[in-house]
Amino acid sequence: MSRRSGLRPLVLVFCCALAALLLLAPAAPAKSRLRFEPCGTTPDAATTECATADLPLDYDRPRGREVHVAVARVPAAGERTGALVFNFGGPGGAAVDYLQEVGATGYWAALNEHFDIVGFDPRGVGQSTPAVDCHVDQEQEGIYSQPFTTPFNLDVKALLRKDRSYIRSCRQDNGAILSHLSTANVARDMNALRRLLGERRINYFGYSYGTFLGATYASLFPNRYRAMVLDGPIDASGYINKPWRDLAEQTAGFERALRRFFQACARDQVACSGFGGEDPWIAWDELVEQADANPIPADGFAPDPRPVDGDDLRWAATGEVYLKELWGELGLALKMAQDGDGSLIRELVDLDYGRLDDGTYDPGYDTYFTIGASEQRYPRDVGFYLDRGDDSWGQFDDAFFNSGYVELNYGLWPERDRDAYAGPFRVSGSKPTPLVIANTYDPATPYRGALRLVRQLGNARLITMRGDGHTAYPGESSCIDTATEAYVNELTLPEKGTVCRQEVQFEAPVAAQAKASSASPAARADRRVTGARIPRP
Repeated sequence: MSRRSGLRPLVLVFCCALAALLLLAPAAPAKSRLRFEPCGTTPDAATTECATADLPLDYDRPRGREVHVAVARVPAAGERTGALVFNFGGPGGAAVDYLQEVGATGYWAALNEHFDIVGFDPRGVGQSTPAVDCHVDQEQEGIYSQPFTTPFNLDVKALLRKDRSYIRSCRQDNGAILSHLSTANVARDMNALRRLLGERRINYFGYSYGTFLGATYASLFPNRYRAMVLDGPIDASGYINKPWRDLAEQTAGFERALRRFFQACARDQVACSGFGGEDPWIAWDELVEQADANPIPADGFAPDPRPVDGDDLRWAATGEVYLKELWGELGLALKMAQDGDGSLIRELVDLDYGRLDDGTYDPGYDTYFTIGASEQRYPRDVGFYLDRGDDSWGQFDDAFFNSGYVELNYGLWPERDRDAYAGPFRVSGSKPTPLVIANTYDPATPYRGALRLVRQLGNARLITMRGDGHTAYPGESSCIDTATEAYVNELTLPEKGTVCRQEVQFEAPVAAQAKASSASPAARADRRVTGARIPRP
């Protein structure tokens, strides 16, 4: 997710100065205000309105080609304070579909009283056009295709061939936008949307990779936000400048989350549907080994009854630990697989790959990859990725596929956004203080990344949730919810060092699934998009 440069220091200084001048240059003037029309598709979204913003593809050529950014808004229900813009992360998380289906009910209710809730599909994503789609079978050809590469099945020529084929599919289908997908350009779009919305300053709520967008926006447009919440935060500098380190830390986060799930299973066999008895970790290892040797039938999942193997188990498990609300579902799926029925595992695998009913795939992983690859500073040396892959396999028992060999795709990617921003990510003490929310056992954006982000920003307030899963607001902790709403509504920051406890419990599948349906859409979206396999939103 970043690339090294061999430039001499003097050249670097010149380039940084030039970049600073470009960033200080005024943005292209807005053509007109947005024209919103009703677009809700359910009773919950009866007040949702949609519009399209025509914005520059390249802000260096503001009168040239355009991108058409889809925007949705739920007007404030009461006395209006302003507009709250959100991003679900990814990169590649869409927002318009969500507001069209759900509106502000439940998830945004406490903030919609005084704020218009505004979501947009970032350039290249969702209903915005042009939208990236590499038109590949994600399980066979995409960035996370199976079988996962290990030092024991590594065929360097075959791996290069597969990765280059995927890259060709992305390049031939998506054109000029591929070199204009950077987070900095999305931040510039967001500032243009601010003007089109008629706002002097926006309020921003970013999840997962969306915290990188927030940190970028605060750095480029420090006078154009009133409040900023960064939930499930990433190390902004690490994400773009040393992405291989960032991804390795995330992979360790998945491993830790899976171990915590096993620990919880051993303590509460009812919630875990009886999987694993006193030692679920051993039961897991045995199940994966057995499935690698003899795939488990999945005849009970009619849309796709293919048997599941060890890689399917690894993939499904890392997807389910995104939310504590889904632990019960994972326990049931593993118990079924242990009893010879892989149907639920197959369903979860297909969900996380974005497999559609017709056998095609949602392009979420394509947008995730192409956005990150356009700006992250990865080296080009193939040997680097072979070494990283070997290291990842050696360090991480189950989530090794998330880093190392898979990153070769980034090293081979030729498209670069020259207008990307790689820091510094700073917030002056005279500017509004962002609220940073972090979970101690977040699998996708590990807690220490949040500590790094707070240090980088300088002016930021951290609130911690001791708990599991990705992102915290809303519904994980009443302490987090109260503090967040006080900050957004009244600009009241929590006390320094505030620590909250997660209130969501590990529960049996029926109860867990009922709660998961109302759980953080950011975390659920991240399962599909993946800040990342992450971020995934």
